[in-house]
Amino acid sequence: MRENRVRRLWKEGKATVGAWLTLPDSFAAEIMAQQGFDWLTIDLQHGLIDYTTAIPMLQAISTTPTVPFVRVPWNDPAIIMKVLDAGAYGVIVPLVNNPAEAERAVGACRYPPRGYRSNGAIRGRYYGGADYNAHANETIAVILMIETREGLANVDEIAAVEGVDALYIGPSDLGYALGMQPKLDNEEPEHVAAVEKILAACKRHGIAAGIHTGGAAFTTRWLERGFQMVTLTSDEVSLVRGVQGQLRDLRERLNGATLWHGAAAG
Repeated sequence: MRENRVRRLWKEGKATVGAWLTLPDSFAAEIMAQQGFDWLTIDLQHGLIDYTTAIPMLQAISTTPTVPFVRVPWNDPAIIMKVLDAGAYGVIVPLVNNPAEAERAVGACRYPPRGYRSNGAIRGRYYGGADYNAHANETIAVILMIETREGLANVDEIAAVEGVDALYIGPSDLGYALGMQPKLDNEEPEHVAAVEKILAACKRHGIAAGIHTGGAAFTTRWLERGFQMVTLTSDEVSLVRGVQGQLRDLRERLNGATLWHGAAAG
């Protein structure tokens, strides 16, 4: 079976950097996959992507060494099974609150006797290889999101569940849980303490810690603290920042000249 390079790097104690895909476009996914990220996450929870659109995006990523993950909309075995069958090499499950929910997610990602995933990896076998079924349980990454008060309170028990490979922090929803406004790069002491608590639980239980960031400054910060799965950017953010940068450069070069007036930003 094709190796899950990211899962191996985590086991070796090494860090990985990835990006989020929110736009329903396989060419955009292919472009992002060509840039050198360790992994890309196709977002079915909040992105504009549905299952049918995700399949050609997975195919586009598979032309590169980048490892394809999918964030599912909910802790639902049906959609977890479908994205794995389509070739996802990792599943990110949002809003996990307790060990029972963690066990439910792990079980949905594992074939019997370790879980209850149904046989039928129709595209997974083409991406992973003919021996997919024999090695999928040791290859597919299970990543659970800690972003509620209950999840934070139970983080040690969740991290201890057998088969969990990483815990991933959604800073904005974690902020909501702590009574704050949603923000990616949050400096509030209570928020920072919650992030550090999750990181410490991951280290105690020998699994990877992951977090979403708003850019290179916080990506660097959390890599230096020991996070092994850090999101640097998304397709949407990269598009906006790239266009804004080019327009800013043009306006600076024109330096007040009346050659072009530009449209008002919406």
